Amino acid sequence: MKINKWICIKWFSVLFVSALAFTSCESYLDIDKYVYDKMTIDSIFTNRTRILEYINGTAAYLPNESQLIGDWDYNPQSPSGLSTDEAIVPWADGNHPGAQLYVDAVTPQNTAGINPYANYYKGIRKANIILSRIGGNSDLTESDRQDYTGQAYFLRAYFYYSLVRLYGPVPLLPETAFETDATVDEVSYERNSWDECVEYICSDMEKAAKLLPTSRSIMYPFLPTKGAAYAVVARMRLYSASPLFNGGASTVEELSGWKRPDGTYFISQTNDPARWGIAAAAFRRIIDMGKYKLNTWPKIVNSKNTGTLPLPTTSGDANLTTKNFPDGAMDIDPYLSYKSLFDGSLRPESIDEFIYGSRRSGMDDRYYYPTKHSGKSIYAVTTDMIEQYRMADGRQYSDATAGEKSSDAVGSGAVFSEDYILNASRAIRDDKREPRFYASIGFNYCVWPATSYTGTDNSVKNFVCTYYKGGTSTGDQDHTNYTGYTSRKYVHQEDNILYGNAVKSKFYPTFRYAEVLLSYVEAMNEMTGTYTGTNINGESVIITRDPAEIVKYFNQIRYRAGLPGITVADATDRETMRNIIKQEWRVEFFNENHRYYDLRRWMDAKNAYTKPVMGLDVTQKEQDRALFYTPRVWNTLPSMKRTWKDKMYFFPFTQDTMDKNGRLVQNPGWK
Repeated sequence: MKINKWICIKWFSVLFVSALAFTSCESYLDIDKYVYDKMTIDSIFTNRTRILEYINGTAAYLPNESQLIGDWDYNPQSPSGLSTDEAIVPWADGNHPGAQLYVDAVTPQNTAGINPYANYYKGIRKANIILSRIGGNSDLTESDRQDYTGQAYFLRAYFYYSLVRLYGPVPLLPETAFETDATVDEVSYERNSWDECVEYICSDMEKAAKLLPTSRSIMYPFLPTKGAAYAVVARMRLYSASPLFNGGASTVEELSGWKRPDGTYFISQTNDPARWGIAAAAFRRIIDMGKYKLNTWPKIVNSKNTGTLPLPTTSGDANLTTKNFPDGAMDIDPYLSYKSLFDGSLRPESIDEFIYGSRRSGMDDRYYYPTKHSGKSIYAVTTDMIEQYRMADGRQYSDATAGEKSSDAVGSGAVFSEDYILNASRAIRDDKREPRFYASIGFNYCVWPATSYTGTDNSVKNFVCTYYKGGTSTGDQDHTNYTGYTSRKYVHQEDNILYGNAVKSKFYPTFRYAEVLLSYVEAMNEMTGTYTGTNINGESVIITRDPAEIVKYFNQIRYRAGLPGITVADATDRETMRNIIKQEWRVEFFNENHRYYDLRRWMDAKNAYTKPVMGLDVTQKEQDRALFYTPRVWNTLPSMKRTWKDKMYFFPFTQDTMDKNGRLVQNPGWK
């Protein structure tokens, strides 16, 4: 089942749908025959409703980016969900797509269920048809024509963006749609360079931004806007400034000699410091729109002692507890400010942080839930990831005392933010952690409320999940969680995935304002000179590496999380700030399809993937509590034996794709 990312007014009639059956041809584009029937195309582009249907049909090829894990009939849209150092699942074989890349089981003949190449090019071709035809339609108002044209530019660029993010440089096709009698030779194209692809994507997105509205109505929250187009431009500029695409490829044997047939490099072999300024300016433009801000939830004060958690008073940052957001966190509930972005508490149009996204499929959720709630309980977050979450007062977990890392039970329960329940048996090591930990992570003795449950089993509501051997997380050995931690980021306190029970509708934020702020800070931190960009009004903006500016924007993310901010001294040291930024990426965007790509663009993947998989010792029984909480290396299953090879910087094209395009060269190292 493919979830359409865009709102459709209505779908095609039965007759028209029958015309959409795709048939294979000799080209790797697998061109559907109906689209070249001139009468059919002419009839589509003379009618406003059919044009809109055609645009929606084109958008249907967009990736469902919320579907990160996949299983059997539900293939993942990206390797990101299972091929990072965030988490593992116990299976990594040919029957379970997506879990094979980091154990070097992917091949061009078996790409683990991930093969979006042909569909993305179908979307590109359809976008080309829209752009070539829409200008001659007399049934459209000028406002409609402008919006639909903007959407078509956005679509074309987004398909290319999705391609290059996964595969690296790809062929840029002519903007005129192919004819039905095209030969294989005529539709086979060489790959362009990375930089050419980036410039093409950014050019299309700039065109889209000029045509798209700044906001959408409540009926169409997932249609692209000006800000969404700017966000794609900015992310592409950040990627291009990052080490892999900015000279770092020259240090990788697989990539250093990677050239096109004309002798030019696929990826730049020299560093260009100006790219960081270009990226910073792209994000600054979004900031200067004044439209977006971080999502916040008002502080909860009640007489039940179940309100907002007290902010740390020993952090050394007086602003945190004495000033309102964004200069502090005195007036917000940090847990709900973050949690409500993902759990369905809010509608997307009401979230000022939301820039672009989709409905969330929810297919991945069954891997998080305990079997009591009809889940599989196998998505296992590594303790290396868990230890990235700070203590409540902002200290690193590694700096906590031995007592604070104790496996002993806290001994008393609590409730905060009115509905988050802490069980008395939770370990001290899982107590007094930063709010994002509780918003994102399921841990031993974590409570799963499932308050929407209407059945008669009294053990379903406020279910206490344990990951000991024989614990409550699972009903059989095949559903073992091997680290003792899982994700609860997309789980609402009311949710219950037992058949017939209620689960809140979720949306997936592909681009949100926190990324804009963190990316702006990252780009600015890496700058070595001054760059002059333009703001939303076309006015000049001078950007340089300004520690005070870094503090200002970075601390908005920290304060929203209820943590003390950084200082100018932190921001002055580039290396210190770089490490802080990377950790913030890891925590703020956990399980959001960033880590896989961040590790590659930073060229940190080799270090991350060659570390052992660490978790708690879930082979221990409940009475052996101290042993259970003893960290151990997990290497008993194929999925735990991670490896890194430089070919993994880019995902391989399938052999079928290679066979259909005689000029397409495979990514380095894949055979």
